[in-house]
Amino acid sequence: MSTFLIGIFKISPVFLLAGMMMISNIEAIGLFELDILVIAPIATVYAALVAYITEKVKFQDLVDAAVENVKDMQLVFFILMFAYAMAETFMSTGVGASIINISLRLGLSARTVAVTALIVSAVLSVATGTSWGTFAATAPIFLWLNHIVGGNIALTVASIAGGACFGDCIGLISDTTVVSSGIQGVEVIHRIRHQGVWSIITLILAAILIFAVSFGYSTEVGSASEAISSIPEDVLINLEAERPAAVDLLNQVVEGVPFYMVIPLLLVIGVAVAGVPTLACLGIGIISTYIFGMIAGTVQSTTQFLDLIYAGFESAGSWVIVMMMWVGAFGGIMNKMSAFKPLANLISIIARNVRQLMFANGILSIIGNAALADEMAQIVTIGPIVRDLTDQNVVASKEDMYKLKLRNATFSDALGVFGSQLIPWHVYMAFFVGISSTIYPLYDFSWLEFIKYNYMAWIAVVSLLLLTITGLDRFIPLFAIPSEPDVQLKKNLNKIN
Repeated sequence: MSTFLIGIFKISPVFLLAGMMMISNIEAIGLFELDILVIAPIATVYAALVAYITEKVKFQDLVDAAVENVKDMQLVFFILMFAYAMAETFMSTGVGASIINISLRLGLSARTVAVTALIVSAVLSVATGTSWGTFAATAPIFLWLNHIVGGNIALTVASIAGGACFGDCIGLISDTTVVSSGIQGVEVIHRIRHQGVWSIITLILAAILIFAVSFGYSTEVGSASEAISSIPEDVLINLEAERPAAVDLLNQVVEGVPFYMVIPLLLVIGVAVAGVPTLACLGIGIISTYIFGMIAGTVQSTTQFLDLIYAGFESAGSWVIVMMMWVGAFGGIMNKMSAFKPLANLISIIARNVRQLMFANGILSIIGNAALADEMAQIVTIGPIVRDLTDQNVVASKEDMYKLKLRNATFSDALGVFGSQLIPWHVYMAFFVGISSTIYPLYDFSWLEFIKYNYMAWIAVVSLLLLTITGLDRFIPLFAIPSEPDVQLKKNLNKIN
């Protein structure tokens, strides 16, 4: 068998994984619906078979490679459990509701409903660390508010999606932020500082564009309580089955919670910016939520609060962590047989300088996201590839190399989360379309409208790539990556020598 065919055979587990994800997520095909928890093990077993055939790798060596790759994520697993626990407490004790109520006090109209949906969902996603939870919590409010005030339903739902993913890209407790940072070997707080200004700028630009598109609509004001009371009972039942904490949050928005319930969020943000370790930040968030929740009456007892923490641990352990372990094992076996080496070699040959190499890392992240149809699968599979590409091809000081790692982590996360919203067959798209139809059955939602009107995703993806390749990132505080002559490709140095 030729080297080319062997290379194709080695990469075939990715095609299998991607194909199953695509077929499972395109409802129109209707062949089968498989969860990533089933797809990942199938792909992992097939990858092990390919490794044995092509490299004669022993079974125990394959197991060791898989376990070693998963072992690197141990700290991430603990962070994720506490992150999910804090998200659950924020959603159920009034922290999330206080954020929404503070934001809605100014009143909403058809002209402002979409841009407000973007901003509120962005803030809530940072607070809870979950894009799916944020979307489930805010979509019922803003879709029915949009119905009452007569706004653009497609623009509003796409704005909710864009804002909901904002926290997944920069949130301290987001699983994608934590995992992408861990794989690249950078601190989460350093990641947030690195991309913070850029992220806020993209949010502001998206808000301006959404408001401009909505400018011709009415200015008649609506209310959140009226919108929530208009939600049909069967819709609430379906929503509770999908996301129980979202229903708790909706009820708290109607009943009202003390505005000081936002303090736990402010504390978490404050200590994070101060450089406190991630686990300590999460602990402060959970403890402060308990204290203020007891004062406000949103926490009825210590037992009830511990149940929320347990629910968060259970949610993380029953799906996210298990999924990460399988996908991590898949990546370990793929790396063991150097399946991505031909692609990495091609990039290293084509790239003429460090910026071009970094730009290629970004493109590779998007391609991986589209191929795997799951942003976490992309992060744990493609993340190590872009890390190794940088480590093996770039000569730089320890400080400059760290900045490149920060950008690689941003690529994995931002192009994974926001890029997912521009891919029709992605799991994100299936979730957003599905839950929107459940929440607001009066409209026939389609993936095309999510892509067309998601200005937040378009601005984030395009700007990140352009700023990287052009070097214009130097005009954004803390966001610049080093260029020649501070950093060099090893092949260029070899030519000089």
